[in-house]
Amino acid sequence: MTHPKPAVGAVIAPFTLPMVGSDTEVTIGGEKPSWSVLFVYRGRHCPRCKRFLNKLNAVLPQWLEHMDVVVASADTAEKAAADKAEFGWDFDLCYGLKEDQMRSLGLYVTIPLSEAETDANFAEPGTFAMRPDGTLMLVDISNGPAARPDLEEFLDGMIFNITNDRPVRGTA
Repeated sequence: MTHPKPAVGAVIAPFTLPMVGSDTEVTIGGEKPSWSVLFVYRGRHCPRCKRFLNKLNAVLPQWLEHMDVVVASADTAEKAAADKAEFGWDFDLCYGLKEDQMRSLGLYVTIPLSEAETDANFAEPGTFAMRPDGTLMLVDISNGPAARPDLEEFLDGMIFNITNDRPVRGTA
């Protein structure tokens, strides 16, 4: 099965996701007042995701100086709330990512190995940085849990892009 690449330089078709601990939904894509980044994680069942998100939470203030941060998975409200409570994450944590939304972002979708892993298809990791006008600036996607962007390097690159108003790359 082919997986289309996300269209860098194009606006992500806006969609909303519910957020843990809030009646507010978060809109992914479309125009915003500032730069934003979406981190998609596999879900509560993934220990590598927890390590990555704990690292993100530790450097979150540095990220928030430059852009809004949203983290999302296909998990249920209960699973996402359990993660937020267990790990004390400070970022906006969304849940309920649907398979068509995963595919529209170009994410790899995995069928669980068993119900012991989880009970529904889920997205593999992805990171999406967006300009205030909603255009997709930078993408990092993986087909498995072991490959993730280096948070320090990614942020440093984004600060450079923001400060220097760099164009979107990889559009040819």
